Amino acid sequence: MSFLKKIVISCISILLCFSACKKQENKKEDIAQQQKPNILFIMADDHAYQAISAYGSELSKLAPTPNIDRIAANGALFNHTYCTNSICGPSRAVILTGKHSHINGFRQNGERFDGNQPTLPKKLKTLGYQTAMIGKWHLYGYPQGFDYWNIIDDQGHYYNPDFVRMGDSIRIDGYATDIITDDALDWLKNKRENGKPFFMMLHHKAPHRNWMPPLRYLSVYNSIEFPIPDTYFDEHENQVAAQQQIQTIYKDMYEGHDLKLSKAYGSTELSNNPWTNDFDRMSKEQRHIWDSVYLPKNNAFWKANLHGKALAEWKAQRYLHEYLATVKAVDDGVGKVLDYLEANGMDKNTIVVYTSDQGFYLGEKGFFDKRFMYEESFRMPFMIQYPKEIKPGTVVDALTQNLDFAQTFLDYAGANDSLTDGMQGKSFKPVLDGTVSDDDFRGAIYYHYYDYPAFHMVKKHYGVKTKRYKLMHFYDDIDEWEFYDLQKDPKELHNAINDEKYADVIAMMHQKLDSLQKVYKVTDKEFERAPKKKVENSYKVFEKLRGTPIE
Repeated sequence: MSFLKKIVISCISILLCFSACKKQENKKEDIAQQQKPNILFIMADDHAYQAISAYGSELSKLAPTPNIDRIAANGALFNHTYCTNSICGPSRAVILTGKHSHINGFRQNGERFDGNQPTLPKKLKTLGYQTAMIGKWHLYGYPQGFDYWNIIDDQGHYYNPDFVRMGDSIRIDGYATDIITDDALDWLKNKRENGKPFFMMLHHKAPHRNWMPPLRYLSVYNSIEFPIPDTYFDEHENQVAAQQQIQTIYKDMYEGHDLKLSKAYGSTELSNNPWTNDFDRMSKEQRHIWDSVYLPKNNAFWKANLHGKALAEWKAQRYLHEYLATVKAVDDGVGKVLDYLEANGMDKNTIVVYTSDQGFYLGEKGFFDKRFMYEESFRMPFMIQYPKEIKPGTVVDALTQNLDFAQTFLDYAGANDSLTDGMQGKSFKPVLDGTVSDDDFRGAIYYHYYDYPAFHMVKKHYGVKTKRYKLMHFYDDIDEWEFYDLQKDPKELHNAINDEKYADVIAMMHQKLDSLQKVYKVTDKEFERAPKKKVENSYKVFEKLRGTPIE
């Protein structure tokens, strides 16, 4: 054999050996990637924990959510998860960044989220994840860090909604909840890359205002009378901000737009309806079915000739019927996605979360909407399953926030500390695996709401909460402090800020508040006031939108 031939054979052997080693390395890398959990983050918009049957309220027992409940049964139910700022866009920005609103720059709806900053999907991509965002975005810019995205345009509509898919505007016939579910399933079936872990944010529009159920559920709860909260007619004694809000069901809901009430007996024309596009976009067939169901219901209302307390209670029933019917469609969608994961053997290695961007009022204190630091809007539903590591039926009582979500997912994905640098939450994986107790996880949480003047005119406020106590300060055109002992006053009806027996506790809560503001780098900028003229003009605008109420 010639010397040259020997060299050629040796080079080929080296190349073959290198190739084999490379394949082995790639195989090990593929195995490592496959061992990382998939993460499916399902979030509804304005879904109250009271409307999820896993939380056990009387209301939810009459309108159960069996598929959402499956996640809690398969994994963990969190009893004390809270948002940092109870409003749609800011909550989403906190979840994406793991930073408070004043740090991520998105304090209130109408601002523009800086998508160039580090976010959870970008960080997961560096760990080998394929990423997707489907449904409600509401951050006034295109998503970054996602391999695929299809977002509902702005706030979105329930019927025949407009989407922006990878930059292209499209209108899709059908019902928003079903469309979002189907697109998520299509991505899982046809666009997901085998061998790569995935991170999907599946965000529903429902059950956001104006609570339009799908055609299949227009009359689903007709025979049910839901319990109305015993605080429905509360007068908010010693609660100035609560007295000055405009989100009371029986005073502030629009009869046409919100309650789907007609102008008169025998008519299908809606009463006060300042945003006609929610109904005008329906097809003739959809509207025909809608009117055929609502005409007899509305005729019954007009025939009853209700006034005063009876009318106020009727409005609560109509609201609850529609809200819970939209929730039922979300539960359908969650069931389809869980069924797909289980049928394809993906459930064991997939973290599935169900949550909402904040809580919501279902008549407590007479309210709908959110915004306040009171429990109903401040507290979020949260449940998580991961069969590999989370024991079924786990109940978590640790104080957690949406501020913690990003760091928790990165922890499960195997991220090092550099990927969470600058984030302000903390991973609650140690609570789930038992290495940290619920009581030792966190002692107090911080809240700050900025969106004033705006819809519902809830004052700017900030505060601190422990398991038992809550202290908050309403500011801007008022200067009011409120304090609650949640153990003795769980419905937060009695502002005890001037009760001498709590003087030491209130002083302690002030210290905790000051400490948290320092830790979270809250500066004087966060306490700026709105121009007086702007506030006055806003009240005039909302009074005009409200129109003449039916009383």
